[in-house]
Amino acid sequence: MAIKKFAVTPGFEVGGALFRPEQLAALGSIVGPDAQIEMTTFKQLYVAMDEDRIFEVQEQLKQVGLEVHPAGFVSKSLITCNFCLGAEDAGLDIAKKLDEVVADHKVPSPLKIGYAGCALGTSEPLLKDIAVVKMKDVFDIYIGGEPKGIKANIGQLFMKGVMEDELIPIVLQLISIFQENGKKKETYSRFVKRITPEKLHELVNSSMEPKA
Repeated sequence: MAIKKFAVTPGFEVGGALFRPEQLAALGSIVGPDAQIEMTTFKQLYVAMDEDRIFEVQEQLKQVGLEVHPAGFVSKSLITCNFCLGAEDAGLDIAKKLDEVVADHKVPSPLKIGYAGCALGTSEPLLKDIAVVKMKDVFDIYIGGEPKGIKANIGQLFMKGVMEDELIPIVLQLISIFQENGKKKETYSRFVKRITPEKLHELVNSSMEPKA
């Protein structure tokens, strides 16, 4: 019997990533007693279970309002704050749009993308590989955070004062550049140091230029 993993999340709202009691009850019932459920550091639950039942189980989980994502070397669903300033002021709508497009891209190593609705940064965005912090009506982007090991890093400011319509294309370019230039199993923080933030700026800016 082959065992396979996949990730489950409830999405997010004002209050953060909230699993409802009925969703957790349904999760346990649907996956069955032989499955293993692991809490991860990126606000997803990993489910390890018999591969033969995977498709059926995932469809049932979606029916109770849960989101299903691949496990492993992919960009994770957006890791957000609790939107304590409210949906509008903290940018819940743009965070949801960002989540829809950044999750599940195959990458050289697991990629964590964080979002905070204000400078308080309660979601610890600067410890994520890529982070977006809303600053009133614009956004600051940070790169290269690394929470693990004795050489943990705080992410460095990459772009300041990014307009809302520019945000998603820039973050997608950062993912794409990692896909194309990252080495297998290379963490994003090491990738940033190797390629340099200056080179990343050059690559992102060139991709954003209008085509002739």
